[in-house]
Amino acid sequence: MASNTFIFDMDGVIIDSEPFWRQAQIDILSNYNITITIDDCIKYTMGKRIDDVALTWCQLYSLKISPKLLAQEIISAVANLISQKGNAKIGLYELLDFLKENNFNIALATSSSLAIIEAVFKRLSIAHYFDVVCSADEEVYGKPHPAVYLRVVKKLGVKTRDCFILEDSVTGLIAAKAAAIKTFVIPEDTTDPRFSLADHIFNSMFDVIDYLK
Repeated sequence: MASNTFIFDMDGVIIDSEPFWRQAQIDILSNYNITITIDDCIKYTMGKRIDDVALTWCQLYSLKISPKLLAQEIISAVANLISQKGNAKIGLYELLDFLKENNFNIALATSSSLAIIEAVFKRLSIAHYFDVVCSADEEVYGKPHPAVYLRVVKKLGVKTRDCFILEDSVTGLIAAKAAAIKTFVIPEDTTDPRFSLADHIFNSMFDVIDYLK
């Protein structure tokens, strides 16, 4: 197989952190007497960059707090939850080992901030697997804009046609397809018809390994 670069999204792909993001948003907003639900988080903020998440809540509820401060509070809460309870997604270590053994470039392209990346890498002990790490937090535009994926491609000096991306959200899938990169998804919501945009849909990372063999 000609492709030699594998790019991971992080939240919901590498680590089951989506529940932490939702819990952090629910907890932090409750401090400001705002009640939101898990469904609200999925509807309004899933797959978004943290600055966009904070801005969304500030606008929806006319919060007095600045989006920047709200974002910092949510990030701190998420990092704490990851450090205490974070677990790797099933098949992650096996897929990482397979990619290393087969000389793939391995990269991370996430909407999460560097603080969250550091918390995940420390909790899961996986930093040594990655050749390049890019955060959409450092880009002008977050996903669904393809900037973070294009940054990875540029840093590695590879062609988009030689890359695979593994995503779990529609927002990430749109970003990956906008970058013109072959995209695998292990969808959180298997009923969403938009995932049909993906090149391949898998049930687990073990299925990804079988495909790449």
